[in-house]
Amino acid sequence: MNFSSIKKTVGIAVLSMVSISGFAQDNIARQAPSDKRLKDIHNVRLNNTAAISADLNEPAAHIYQDWTDNIRSCAGSVPSNYKIDLRGFHMPTPSRKINSPFGPRWGRMHEGLDVKVYIGDTIRAAFDGKVRICKYNGGGYGYYLVIRHPNGLETLYGHLSKQLVKKNQVVRAGEPIGLGGNTGKSFGSHLHFETRVLGKPINPALMFDFVNQDVTGDYFVLNSGISNGNAVAAATRSANHIEAENTQRETVVAAAPKAEVAAEPAKTAAKPATTAKPKAKAKSKAVSYSVKSGDTLYSIARKHNTTVDKLRKLNGLKSNAVLKTGQRIKCS
Repeated sequence: MNFSSIKKTVGIAVLSMVSISGFAQDNIARQAPSDKRLKDIHNVRLNNTAAISADLNEPAAHIYQDWTDNIRSCAGSVPSNYKIDLRGFHMPTPSRKINSPFGPRWGRMHEGLDVKVYIGDTIRAAFDGKVRICKYNGGGYGYYLVIRHPNGLETLYGHLSKQLVKKNQVVRAGEPIGLGGNTGKSFGSHLHFETRVLGKPINPALMFDFVNQDVTGDYFVLNSGISNGNAVAAATRSANHIEAENTQRETVVAAAPKAEVAAEPAKTAAKPATTAKPKAKAKSKAVSYSVKSGDTLYSIARKHNTTVDKLRKLNGLKSNAVLKTGQRIKCS
């Protein structure tokens, strides 16, 4: 190879290196805006994460003014037509069976839903939030938790066999927080589930549809605030609006006629003797009960205003007795 050929080869190599370097620089230049956008997106995500974390450290601080371990006494006020965001929810349990609804029961107010679960079943947080109360109450909820959520709701989980979280712990929707149980004042394993705003109970069925394992809508609107445990409210879906009223109001209206009928015998002296016989007949008809599919001693006792212990004694049943469909149970 002569000097001319060597010179030509070196020249081509140098041009190739310059060309590759120029192409690489062009490529880097073209990527620069993308890298900037990615950096901006990363910053947005960091900012959003920081905002979410701050919201969970002081959830719903826009309406709550305190952070105590008192269930009912919560300082603050709810704005008119307050909208509760139900998106991002998680059902507390996959169970679809409601043993006892919200409303008057046994002469007092039942402020939540009793959902059938078994001891050891996983109970999960309904929304992101922060644990405000983690206690034991032997005469009531047993082991229970109260979680405050950024949407303004507080959810209560009662009769747990075990608490898996601690007070002031931040939790995420769907995170295991406890195990189903039968602690406290309970007549069988179940989850007592409440929804509250500023310590006042709202019927959970207005927001949570356990049968269909879904919420009733994207939002739940308190139209006229909360008073005496009643919430006149509307659950709003993205496509249509569904008006919903607290079931407590319906049960109160239904109970009024019964009170009037019961008061009539006291007006005259002759009626008590005649009205006593129909009452006796009514009692005799309720002496026994035919077990239906899904019945438990707890549900039968509730229907006949008695206790599980009395039913067991009347029928000679052991604590582990299994009811059969069609079986006759003495109730009085």
